[in-house]
Amino acid sequence: MTAAGLFDLTGQVAIVTGGSRGIGFQMARALGQQGASLVLTARKAAELDAARAELAAEGIRALTLVCDQSDPAAAGAITEAALTLTGRIEILVNNAGTTWGAPAEDYPDEGWRKVMALNLDAVFTLSREVARRAMLPQGYGRIVNIASVTGLTGNLLSMEGTVAYNASKGGVISLTRAMAAEWGSRGVTVNAIAPGYFVSKMTKGTVDQHEAALLAHTPRGRLGAEQDLAGPVLLFASRASDHITGQTLAVDGGYSAL
Repeated sequence: MTAAGLFDLTGQVAIVTGGSRGIGFQMARALGQQGASLVLTARKAAELDAARAELAAEGIRALTLVCDQSDPAAAGAITEAALTLTGRIEILVNNAGTTWGAPAEDYPDEGWRKVMALNLDAVFTLSREVARRAMLPQGYGRIVNIASVTGLTGNLLSMEGTVAYNASKGGVISLTRAMAAEWGSRGVTVNAIAPGYFVSKMTKGTVDQHEAALLAHTPRGRLGAEQDLAGPVLLFASRASDHITGQTLAVDGGYSAL
């Protein structure tokens, strides 16, 4: 196989959760440009419609599903929707997430449960369902979990506390290793990407308030940009990563190196 062929996803089906905007859409588009048919999930139908239309204009096939992944029933619905395309699922990108800011000593139970349900529980339940129904029976699969540099480090001292978000992303990193160890011999690799700070709807408040401090702590001197996750997700979603599993790649401009 040629080097370019290692990244060819023609005929494959890829699920991208939280794929209607932001880094989820960036990664979905990259997978589609390499030939994958997409299943995008999100909570808002209008955003999914806009994403599907933009992808269709590029010739990328995308099925969309409105769902709340904090509902345990969502995993089965997403898997079933993806299987309707070809009866197979080769790629799962667990990207959907949320956050809640409060000092640790005042952190509400409601906030903790909300963050954990989507950021950690849903990653496990969807991975379990897709692995059980598709990847393990076919002997091939690529699971890419979206963690965060906050799962590797704490926050800058000036930033608001996000203890549940940090803990959930640390849990995703550990879950990635555990699933990789169990499923590696059965053809399924599981890796994680830990993005640094990208401008998005979820991070806008933090970036607006702390951009100067974040840039000062980032050796590359800039925030994440539109194409910065395209290469990493293609690596982990393709045969180019055949011998890589259980790993977490920080895509943060060096933020976590300091």
